Amino acid sequence: MEINEKTDDLTDEIINKHIYASSAVGLIPIPFIDFMGVSGIQLNLLRCLAEQYNVPFNKDIVKHLVASLVGGALPVSISPRLGASLAKMIPGPGMAFGAISMSGISAASTYAIGKVFKRHFEEGGTFLTFDPKNAKDFYTQMFNEANNT
Repeated sequence: MEINEKTDDLTDEIINKHIYASSAVGLIPIPFIDFMGVSGIQLNLLRCLAEQYNVPFNKDIVKHLVASLVGGALPVSISPRLGASLAKMIPGPGMAFGAISMSGISAASTYAIGKVFKRHFEEGGTFLTFDPKNAKDFYTQMFNEANNT
């Protein structure tokens, strides 16, 4: 697919929309519901990006790829999300800390996933050619970039 400024802008708009949604779902005060909601938003992000780049989408394959990608960068993305979600179980300050933390971590993770797959699709890749191990460093870089802004 030829990448032009309009395609690039539309792709960034898709990613940003899902970042905002992930951030909002991260505020849900119920542990694990927030975690599952963000996972669903990230799956939808990849469905939308696949559609944008005319890449065949298979929900089951994509779930495994995202789990491998995010799991491969475990200390960077999953551990903080799980910790923030669990903190919501502590009444008062724990709930507030957990909601704020989960919101930011969810947004950063969604940003990183979006950027990883945007680059992969722009290079002509598909879900079948995606290698989570090779993308782990870029995911970590994008997660940290989002977390530091």
